[in-house]
Amino acid sequence: MQNPSQPRIRTVAENATTTALFRQAAAAGRKTLDPAELAILLGGLGLAFAPEPAVAPPRAAELRISLNNTREFGMVISAGQGGLDAELDENNYRQDRASVYAAVELTDADDFLRLFKRTLAYQRLAGMAKHDGLHPPDEQLKTCFERILALAEFLSQSNPDRNFVLQSLELNPAHMADRLIVQAASCEFGPPRANRLPRPIHKIDKLIHPKSIGIIGVSSSSMNFGRIILRNLMGSGYSKERMTIIRPGETEIDGVKCAESLKALDHKLDLLIVAVAASAVYELVDEIIETDAVESVMLIPGSLGETKASREPAAALAERINAAHGKPGGGPVFLGANCLGVVSHPGSYDSWFIPLERLPKPQKKPERNSVMLSQSGAFMITRLSQNPWLDPRYMLALGNQTDITHGDMLSYFAERPEIETLGIYIEGFKDLDGLNFAKAVRKAVRNGKQVVVYKSGKTAPGAGGVMGHTASIAGGPTLFDSVVRQAGAIVAEDFNSFDDLFYIAGALHKKKLGGRRLGAISGAGFEAVGMADSIESDSFAMAMGDLEPGTITRLEEILLAKKLNALVEVRNPIDINPGADDEAHLQIVEAFLQDPNIDAVVVGLDPTAPSVRALEASKLRPGFDLTDPKSTVHLMPPLVDRNDKPIIGIVDGGQLYDAMCARLMDQGVCVFRNCARGTRALVRYVEARLYADSLKNRH
Repeated sequence: MQNPSQPRIRTVAENATTTALFRQAAAAGRKTLDPAELAILLGGLGLAFAPEPAVAPPRAAELRISLNNTREFGMVISAGQGGLDAELDENNYRQDRASVYAAVELTDADDFLRLFKRTLAYQRLAGMAKHDGLHPPDEQLKTCFERILALAEFLSQSNPDRNFVLQSLELNPAHMADRLIVQAASCEFGPPRANRLPRPIHKIDKLIHPKSIGIIGVSSSSMNFGRIILRNLMGSGYSKERMTIIRPGETEIDGVKCAESLKALDHKLDLLIVAVAASAVYELVDEIIETDAVESVMLIPGSLGETKASREPAAALAERINAAHGKPGGGPVFLGANCLGVVSHPGSYDSWFIPLERLPKPQKKPERNSVMLSQSGAFMITRLSQNPWLDPRYMLALGNQTDITHGDMLSYFAERPEIETLGIYIEGFKDLDGLNFAKAVRKAVRNGKQVVVYKSGKTAPGAGGVMGHTASIAGGPTLFDSVVRQAGAIVAEDFNSFDDLFYIAGALHKKKLGGRRLGAISGAGFEAVGMADSIESDSFAMAMGDLEPGTITRLEEILLAKKLNALVEVRNPIDINPGADDEAHLQIVEAFLQDPNIDAVVVGLDPTAPSVRALEASKLRPGFDLTDPKSTVHLMPPLVDRNDKPIIGIVDGGQLYDAMCARLMDQGVCVFRNCARGTRALVRYVEARLYADSLKNRH
């Protein structure tokens, strides 16, 4: 398969003809091609243009193939149902059934054909071909996609040799004969626009591992935001000797030395935290750029670009910051504005203005190996409060992306070998940063990482809320979901699925995954059925693995020894009865794991069953609790450690069993509180891992 990163081939003559068509239309004052020009353009793509009257046979499957130059992702190719069906709301269909999308720079003809095969349009084509005794038109489609992708690459914003940029090419309806026949088409183009200068993202290292920190906006007499941040820095272990407060007329505050101004500093700061009023930021940023006294800047103030009155001055501010990146050294990088700040455990600092008593951050992993990036600081706070086992190494609030963007941050962390999983909350992208982000997702996945993403603004009211929060533009949810999934990310549908997917990706990262065959074990019939009912998503399905005869014999021996043989039928999924104790559950888990036909196991740990040691302290049977060496919290962690296959434990019970969950999770066991949620998370994770493996194997 061709590497999507390599240029596709178009002849010089084809490029010249295409450019001449656009030049001719532009000279006539048009931004669109007329029918005669369209016929020439499509002919060069090997397509027949046959406008009305329609030439399609009565039962032909109508297709739609499009190129669109999107604000977020640049050129995107899409294909799906054509004709009147193309007007139907895609939300009426399961994922990838109506249309599929991919960023042109991250796909090729083979890859996009694989995507297109998920659609109803392709299934109709294949069904009609089968009815007529023919092969599906895969080769014709592949050739068509290859030529369209080559055109898109030539006319993209990223091609420095183009004179025009394609804005859209719509082929709808089209149908397949010996080649694609297009009945209606439209093409719009325009001049190229200037791109932002690249940010010096290597300076993110200064932001998260600063050897020196300065703060502007610290009050000497009251507990304002700047003073709270100062206290949090000291409370998180950052040395006072490495901090400087920029405040005229003061020599020290809370034992930290003060400087009169940035110009008065005797050394260059790795990080400057700005906690002044938004109105003071504009002049201050100019001073920061001019003095060249800072490598990275954290802009805490809100309302920059978030209100109607501030949008124009905030845009001008962003332009000045962007221009500074063209100077020698690249100028400072800016995080924010409207930024909660950064928690960097390796950098030994916490600049969030949330007291530790409200959000303690105890270490829950032997080694912190994840990152959380979010436009909303509160999103990270609530996620971590509800699930401290996420336990990121770094947590960064991006705010409204005045300078550093999602794509920049992910590009930086995609190369960090100590990072295994990334959880990202997005409200919107800056122009073309969606493409940079998707490229960084692909890079991260090929480097062995998992990327979990949730994007808000899925509805019109939601998009309005996003605009009022961090001044970002919320793009279409279907486009976002398709392009970012195709890049290799796991896309969450809501807050709960984000928590589940980010957690499971971290918990199972080091496990090996050989396929999609599941083993399901429970002590309750509803759980066994619930697991089986949860093994399909819109785009993927696991299957219950067929147990080998040797496994069946081993299971029968376990049940006989536990006197459960008369009550339990050996199968997958298996319901082992509430009479099974901790040891029985885990012996059966190990037997499943040793079966070559099982790739992962979900086990209900039956906390309410009287034979399971699930209570923190038992009044009825003292010692028959979590302290017993035969309890699940003692037996299961070694089982998880010595097996390479993924294991999910299910503890479906109330607050009485929180201690059991916490003890297991503290020891690295992946635990969910109900079988459907745990199994669905596993299915999504397995789909992503298998897709990631396929991406690594492509050249």
